[in-house]
Amino acid sequence: MKKVLIFLFLFIIAIVAVDRFLLPYYTESGSQTTVPNVTNMTYEAANWELRKAGLNAMKSYNVRYLPDVPPDRVIDQVPEPGSIVKPGRSITLVLNRLDKPSYPVPDLVGRTEAEARTELERLGMVVAEVQTQVVSDSDQDGRVLSQSIPPDVVLKSGSQVSFIVGKLEQEPTGMRLVIVPDVLGMSVDQARSVIVRDGLLLGKISYENSDLLVPGTVVSQKPSANAMVQFGQSVDIAVVGNPN
Repeated sequence: MKKVLIFLFLFIIAIVAVDRFLLPYYTESGSQTTVPNVTNMTYEAANWELRKAGLNAMKSYNVRYLPDVPPDRVIDQVPEPGSIVKPGRSITLVLNRLDKPSYPVPDLVGRTEAEARTELERLGMVVAEVQTQVVSDSDQDGRVLSQSIPPDVVLKSGSQVSFIVGKLEQEPTGMRLVIVPDVLGMSVDQARSVIVRDGLLLGKISYENSDLLVPGTVVSQKPSANAMVQFGQSVDIAVVGNPN
């Protein structure tokens, strides 16, 4: 009985010694390693880098297919670079999906260019080209008029789609036509205000004598009222009275 107790006592002392001295020494003498950064490497290169650090590589695949990323490229890793782990730990390397998922092409007509781009990118499709077409309807300005692939056609992620966007036609100022307003019977100040408001200029002012009309009243104009003239043209008027 006494020998058994002595044996148990020595066994306990041995466990305490291992826990307090041998395990800390083992931990401090290389039982931990730092996870290297292997993102953006090929899987083979990343696997080799991890093996040099005493770690193992384990493949995983991204949920979405990324059209601009090669299938063997490491896009993420778990644990993250710089983590402290035990030797032999498996490091998960996230690669791009091998299979390209397929989606029906969305109907882009009527959407803004930004909305069309966002929708295509969400499906992993590539905007190949955006052309513009002159339109006269302001509601079509900046909106998709047509698309290279009809809606509901099934394409693999990464396929290219082009579309045409409306651009409102801007008529050159020099070619713009306006209607000459009727300023007969107005004062000079009133006539000037109306003429300028309609995009024209007040031209020469001549004077005529009249015993029947109020002095300062416009009695004639050139071009005449309702004539079609170019934007910015001058309108001459004749006024009752004299320049003095």
